[in-house]
Amino acid sequence: MRVRLLLLSVLALPLLAACGGGDDSDAGSSECSYVEESAAAKDAKLPPSDLLAPEQLTVKTNRGDFGLTLTPDTAPCTVNSFASLAEQGYFDGTKCHRLVPGFVLQCGDPSATGTGGPGYSFDDELTGDETYPAGTLAMANSGPDTNGSQFFIVLEDAALPAAYTVFGTVDEAGMEAARAIAEEGNGADGVAPKNDVVIESVS
Repeated sequence: MRVRLLLLSVLALPLLAACGGGDDSDAGSSECSYVEESAAAKDAKLPPSDLLAPEQLTVKTNRGDFGLTLTPDTAPCTVNSFASLAEQGYFDGTKCHRLVPGFVLQCGDPSATGTGGPGYSFDDELTGDETYPAGTLAMANSGPDTNGSQFFIVLEDAALPAAYTVFGTVDEAGMEAARAIAEEGNGADGVAPKNDVVIESVS
């Protein structure tokens, strides 16, 4: 597990290099602060101040559907951002750009480079007690309070530090699809899935 932990640390570092940290705030705060950034991989509006709080969404891909159960009670700002981007069609037509078989599948960057974001960043929502069992849906980041649009699905139980905001889980059908993708391995670049995984919509 130590090797996998280091891998995610390396993978996460370049994710949102253009994003700066937001205002300091405690996890679970009733206010969300989204800090505008100069660069965006795809234009997106800031999330609404009246928080969106869906508990179920479906990520439709060319490789199957991923049913998501979200946790707006424990990660309201993260769910609000994710739902807002979904409503804007931000994820539509984007590729999952990073795969570590037996570990994580990572998506949410329209540029598919691992450095793209929505043009804003926001704070972590952490308790320090986070765990990352298989099926966890969590935010990727490049350090504290650098969340944007990139997220990952944990493929197998992972011994990660409590540094990645958990905002939901993936259903069994979605996990079967994700594991099938992982079994195919990586493409020529050694990073992206061997066969394209394209998000068609999130609704």
